[in-house]
Amino acid sequence: MLGAMTHSSPPDLSVLHAVRVTGMANDEAVSRRTGIDQDTAAELLRDFEAYGWVTHVEFGGVSGWTLTERGRHEDTRKLGEELDLVGARAAVQQAHDEFEILNGRLVRACTDWQLKPTDGNRLASNDQSDPQWDGRVLDELALIAGELTRLIGGLTRVLARFGGYDDRFDAALTRARAGEGRWVAGIGIPSCHALWMELHEDLLSTLGVPRGAERGTQ
Repeated sequence: MLGAMTHSSPPDLSVLHAVRVTGMANDEAVSRRTGIDQDTAAELLRDFEAYGWVTHVEFGGVSGWTLTERGRHEDTRKLGEELDLVGARAAVQQAHDEFEILNGRLVRACTDWQLKPTDGNRLASNDQSDPQWDGRVLDELALIAGELTRLIGGLTRVLARFGGYDDRFDAALTRARAGEGRWVAGIGIPSCHALWMELHEDLLSTLGVPRGAERGTQ
């Protein structure tokens, strides 16, 4: 449950930032992620297009909005103002430090899901035929999920927009445990790894840290 001091980001920041952390998103995806009704999200996105903050693109049969460089600067400015207004910088920095520790475990788990070294090939693909190997990976992801729930709980006490990462991670892991292995590290779906990357971008952009500038990055 969100605490009494939780700050809810204004719609313009919520929509602009949703495009940033997802990389590319259509009106429906932005609405679903932010909880803002689709008509309002669509209107804001078209305003942002007029400002030069977003552009509509098509790639591989998929279309959506993506941030321009100008839009990225604007998002960074808005995030910094919000962070100082709420006084949440220390809480977000602490969450980022904890994330860095978990990040190594998540990367190893996803690598083990995709690769299963043999005597002759240390980069052999994991064909998911070894339930003991895969079960160990899924158990590790479950432990990480528990830590993620605690981390997100701390963040949402100050910034409501961080809510939901843990629930979406749990949902992806549940599908992976049910036999849909692509939900561990699949591309183009909200897999465990994809959600983890979004959270990483969210933390870095909120703190104004360029990707790759912090220690131990993936």
